[in-house]
Amino acid sequence: MPQQHVHQEFSDHPASALPLAPPQAKPVLVTGATGYIGGRLVPWLLARGWRVRVVVRSREKVLARPWADDPQVEVLTLDLADQTALTAAMRGCGAAYYLVHSMISAGADFHDFDRRLAEGFAAAAASAGVERIIYLGGLGEEGSSLSAHLASRRAVEHALAAGSVPLTALRAGVILGSGSASFEILRYLVERLPCMVTPRWVRTECQPIAVRNVLYALLSCLSTPKTIGATLDLGGPDILTYQQLMQVMARALGLRPRWIIPVPILSPRLSSWWIHLVTPIDHRLARPLAEGLRNRVVCGDNRAAELMPQRLLGVQEAIELALQRTRGDRIETRWSDAGAMPGDPQWAGGTVLSDTRMRPTSASAAAIFASLSRIGGEHGWFATDSLWKVRGFLDSLVGGPGLRRGRRDQQRLS
Repeated sequence: MPQQHVHQEFSDHPASALPLAPPQAKPVLVTGATGYIGGRLVPWLLARGWRVRVVVRSREKVLARPWADDPQVEVLTLDLADQTALTAAMRGCGAAYYLVHSMISAGADFHDFDRRLAEGFAAAAASAGVERIIYLGGLGEEGSSLSAHLASRRAVEHALAAGSVPLTALRAGVILGSGSASFEILRYLVERLPCMVTPRWVRTECQPIAVRNVLYALLSCLSTPKTIGATLDLGGPDILTYQQLMQVMARALGLRPRWIIPVPILSPRLSSWWIHLVTPIDHRLARPLAEGLRNRVVCGDNRAAELMPQRLLGVQEAIELALQRTRGDRIETRWSDAGAMPGDPQWAGGTVLSDTRMRPTSASAAAIFASLSRIGGEHGWFATDSLWKVRGFLDSLVGGPGLRRGRRDQQRLS
């Protein structure tokens, strides 16, 4: 059974150090369950016996998750902007995780869009009788110098806190984990560029944290009453500059130290396109991330570790663990998972022309599907690989990911 699989997988996992959900515990609502953090948090919740109610825009995307058919999971499809539907979905839940953002989907207007969603979420939680909201935001000092991305995360935090439901705000900076945007940017830059001309932000200090430590904190909040209404900074044991972080990645990859030359003339816009051309990260996501790197993201205190003690992974260990999972095709979620589903746009329609071709084969259906599932990635395509590479290059020129996004699993479609 799916539930047994979850518990076996996490039997020696850090989540096992946390208490099991009380027998009569109310369900926990999770937004952003198809995203990077939310997609990993759900199995952690299940591992400790929590009933989980996920709200998603696309039911098809969440059904691809291995935990989607777990009897402890309830999937509801709705738009978070629909406050009536959201209130109904929240009824009966004890806690609600707010793990969504719209940097890609809402474009330049993501700041106002995210704030309005947060205001509606707080109001719906109050109407539904939710006992607490848990939010994962961005680390960074208050003030006008915050980047647009970090300012937006802070505005969301304030909007959620303004409601009557107590808010637990966890703030994290660079999250290191297989498939995370921060990790992918770091890995691709270091792997592909032995010499880099960079903006001055590479000398800004940060306090990276492993994704498993973030997930532990998110889950630990449920069994730590003192976190209710608290704002807590999350960070690992190491404080270093982005330049030093790149050199740690180089060592983990077995590469020589990178030549890094900071210059004052690279704007965030130019930096985002530079990141986009070298890494799989969409330029719409790369720009706010690049702007945010100019802000020092270091914990202001150690209260999170005091309230929710855990073994924090150092930068070297976090990177090596992420690389192991990447090389072993064991990436649970990627930064790109929250993007749109492929398919026809809403305006598509009219006459449909189809080209159907058939070819007899003696191979079994399972063998054929296994072969199709390996298309792309390190296995290439069935013909004219060079033309697919040209197509990927053209896609990257107009802002797409090209062939750099990669696959979560080289053998299976996921």
